[in-house]
Amino acid sequence: MTTRTSPSVLLVLAVAAGLVVNLLLGAFYGALPPLPTPAGVTFLVLGVVEAGIAVVLYRRIRRRPGARPVDALATARAVALAKASALAGALVGGAWCGVLAYVLPRRAQVAAAASDTVASVVGILGSAVLVGAALALEWCCRTPDDQDTTPDPDR
Repeated sequence: MTTRTSPSVLLVLAVAAGLVVNLLLGAFYGALPPLPTPAGVTFLVLGVVEAGIAVVLYRRIRRRPGARPVDALATARAVALAKASALAGALVGGAWCGVLAYVLPRRAQVAAAASDTVASVVGILGSAVLVGAALALEWCCRTPDDQDTTPDPDR
């Protein structure tokens, strides 16, 4: 049995990544190439895929009509994917927040900062979708309450 992914752990990871990236940008921003705007789209696509997996597994685990039963190993793999995706999304989302915190105040003075602002917003949105989908997938993989094994309070 694994424990649920803690939102506080994700928040700490995101804040730490954001601070580190912000400090590194302060030292090396002038030497970096412009950030590609579609860089954050990758996590958005992964988030959409994980959300689809969550819907399918939820139906199968809850034994909805027309849904095949799910293998326990497939569910365990989905939980591992969800945990890893939540951590990766928080890490990268925090890094994008660090980029945004650095470039947003400089966008009027530095041309590259204006385009990097758009890239960081796309990255933050993509990471947020991935974290949300990962937490939803983890939630969907819970085992349903077994009504037959609950003790009867009148007995």
